[in-house]
Amino acid sequence: MGPGQTVVVFGAYGHTGRFVVAELLERGYAPVLVGRDAEKLRAFGQTHAGVEARQASAADAAALDRALAGAAAVINCAGPFDATGGPLIEAALRAGIPYLDVAAEIEANLDTFAHFAERARDAGTVVLPAMAFYGGLGDLLATAAMGDWTAADEVHIAYGLSSWHPTTGTLASGAVSSRRRGGRRLRYTGGRLQHHDDALPTLSWSFPAPLGPQPVIGEFTMADVVTVPSHLAVPEVRTYMSAVAAADLAAPGATAPAPVDERGRSAQTFVVDVRVRNGGSERRAVASGQDIYAVSAPLAVEAVDRILTGRTRVATGVASAGALFDAPDFLRALAPHLKVELPN
Repeated sequence: MGPGQTVVVFGAYGHTGRFVVAELLERGYAPVLVGRDAEKLRAFGQTHAGVEARQASAADAAALDRALAGAAAVINCAGPFDATGGPLIEAALRAGIPYLDVAAEIEANLDTFAHFAERARDAGTVVLPAMAFYGGLGDLLATAAMGDWTAADEVHIAYGLSSWHPTTGTLASGAVSSRRRGGRRLRYTGGRLQHHDDALPTLSWSFPAPLGPQPVIGEFTMADVVTVPSHLAVPEVRTYMSAVAAADLAAPGATAPAPVDERGRSAQTFVVDVRVRNGGSERRAVASGQDIYAVSAPLAVEAVDRILTGRTRVATGVASAGALFDAPDFLRALAPHLKVELPN
């Protein structure tokens, strides 16, 4: 099985959802466009002749069941995932099909692992959260860098973005996460997540050429603190964000990404630099490319393809990308979209 099968895209007309629909079509899948806003769904459907559209909201279980009828898998692209994740996973479990999302919300991803692991196993299906630029890519790179190490002391993941230009969905999801943690910050240290009120330091990170040394915000905690320690024995997971991108995210009146090419990608470029340390040894894995939202589509669709064709290490339950797939092989399969440098 694989190409030719039906894959539901919830939030299909959203910024990331549009990239996912295009990627599914390019790879020979039959996407079903699903969303809660009838007008937006109709308008988007008119640009995709012959592609089925079904209206459903996360608050309507019966509508979700109708939306998922006959599908082989569902990809949730509609945040805030605090509101959509649970109902969509419930619907996927009722349908007995794999569920993936592109959630960068730390709390929503924690909920998925906490509440659905046993139920997904009982349903005989896979639930894969954070299968996107944040959470999924860093986890795959960290897993590839670990190689034959069974444990490590630290994982450091530095995001070198030329800019951010967050979508309205990103801003809404960030607001939900902030409310859920009472405005406090998070860090993963000593083998667990901890809330704190410390100011975030500005540091210098030596990205590989041509980016080179860049100011970054330390402990700019992203979804990797959920995905990486979910399956790797690492007590310290630290993430960093380029200062220019962090400033974009925090700026009042932040503007959304503007397309600059035929694929609809923005001019934004990125480097994700992952370093795994064990004793006195360090291993490094790096990925670079264009547009953090656009690259989430091949990440999610490659994951769907591998799940539907049986190329996974875990058959059922909730799992992160690094636990579910052969990380080096997965990353190399993204060569048309990502430049990847892995340790030998």
